[in-house]
Amino acid sequence: MSKTPFNADVLVKVSQTLMALVILLLVVVVLFGGTLLIGPEKLARMLPDTPPKVQAEISVGELPGLALWQAPNINELGDGPEAEQVRYGQELISYTSEYLGPKGKVMPISNGMNCQNCHLDAGTRPFGNNYSAVAANYPLFRARSGTEETVERRVNDCFERSLNGKPLNEQSKEMQAIVAYINWLGKEVPAGSKPEGVGLAVLEWPDYAADPKKGNLLYDQKCTVCHGKSGEGIANGAGTGWIYPPLWGANSYNNGAGLYRISRFAGYIKANMPLGATWDNPQLSDEEAWHIAAYVNSQSRPARDLSADWPDISKKPMDHPFGPYADGFDEQQHKYGPFRPIIDKGSLTNK
Repeated sequence: MSKTPFNADVLVKVSQTLMALVILLLVVVVLFGGTLLIGPEKLARMLPDTPPKVQAEISVGELPGLALWQAPNINELGDGPEAEQVRYGQELISYTSEYLGPKGKVMPISNGMNCQNCHLDAGTRPFGNNYSAVAANYPLFRARSGTEETVERRVNDCFERSLNGKPLNEQSKEMQAIVAYINWLGKEVPAGSKPEGVGLAVLEWPDYAADPKKGNLLYDQKCTVCHGKSGEGIANGAGTGWIYPPLWGANSYNNGAGLYRISRFAGYIKANMPLGATWDNPQLSDEEAWHIAAYVNSQSRPARDLSADWPDISKKPMDHPFGPYADGFDEQQHKYGPFRPIIDKGSLTNK
């Protein structure tokens, strides 16, 4: 009867495996025993620090479960004048048109859209253009105006651009309530910081020009059920606002709004659209988001005098769609790309 030849390599591998199992068992015993003897909190302090948290500037959908900023719970507000002011501010952000739209019961100063049409869930959704960092960073110098702006000025900027309307009196009850609500949302954010999930998703600049024609086809497939074939949106039954807002036309944001920049609109829809999409479970590819953004922002909309914007033209964002520019590239390329040649020349990017 023949014998199986001795294999030293097998013996070595078996020994290594057994040694690894012994070490693993010892680690488990130490951790479990340490927890029992000295308590979990003290043991945690004795162990090495955990790696730093991943920053929010990530590709959408890349890290499901990332711990993001969470808004405080408005249902936990107490009673009293300050709490009521915050609640009124949330109401104004959520149902702006009811109070300040064309048929507004306070005054008619805006186009019928609600602030939360752009700042989702009343400014509380991660990567939904939330207000988390406003209180911590304002007053803030903004290159678009070339001045230091207050929260009140920033709010009125939205009324005049995204809501294509008129500014609120900064001392009015409504302005003070909106500011109180925004400040309350950011009350836990350290001064000068920006929490994870702030603002909009930042997509990688494409190496191709975004194409409105391709965007048209994608829009028809993915967007018309809510926003209409002609971008007209769906109005509520009372005609006082929109269930789903118009994306272009007389009732939409004007050409001075932040979402008129293609990178902003692409990041916005990538993390939030179509209905049901979230930043960690997107329904659009990056390419689809760029093309849809190009199509929507190629459509007609109200125009605003932008001649006072960007007094230092070298500070314009790369995709600001109106000249003049400091780099020699034309409006077409600044609006749709390709952006790589502009980047290589050293222009500002997604600021």
